Amino acid sequence: MRTLLLAVAVGLLSACATATPYQPAVTDRYGFEETRIETNRVRINFRGNTLTERETVETYLLYRAAELTLENGFDYFIVADRDTERESRLQGTYRPRFAYDYWYFSPRRGWSPFYDPFWDEPTSYREVTRYEAVAEIAMFRGPKPADNPDAFDAREVQQNLQGRIVRPPAG
Repeated sequence: MRTLLLAVAVGLLSACATATPYQPAVTDRYGFEETRIETNRVRINFRGNTLTERETVETYLLYRAAELTLENGFDYFIVADRDTERESRLQGTYRPRFAYDYWYFSPRRGWSPFYDPFWDEPTSYREVTRYEAVAEIAMFRGPKPADNPDAFDAREVQQNLQGRIVRPPAG
């Protein structure tokens, strides 16, 4: 029974031990989501887990903006508003309790193990950080305006970022 529980725990932990891939946030809260505001205007979010770097979250957001632009028959997009939020917290790491730390003597039972949950403190702490990138884009047809630094050619963005996109394993 103990071996089975250990195998299940290792399986669950290994499933969580990868950065968020480029995917819709359907099954869990990590991935991309979009909300249509107008015919040519969309708000896009990409939320990464604690193993997803800030640069990756921002890259996936831009890639999704290019993908949506092309899917909707437009050629370029302008980023009207963009922000990356950082959420950090301390997480305690506890040592496993395979044996009891305290023993007491009872005339009726003899020496018995004693477990006191109030003395169980974390053995170490680590900072856990998650990033979420949010952008509002407006999509247009025709050539990208050369004088607007917030305008992106969707085909060029998609071509340049394609090699950095990690998709979930087929399953």
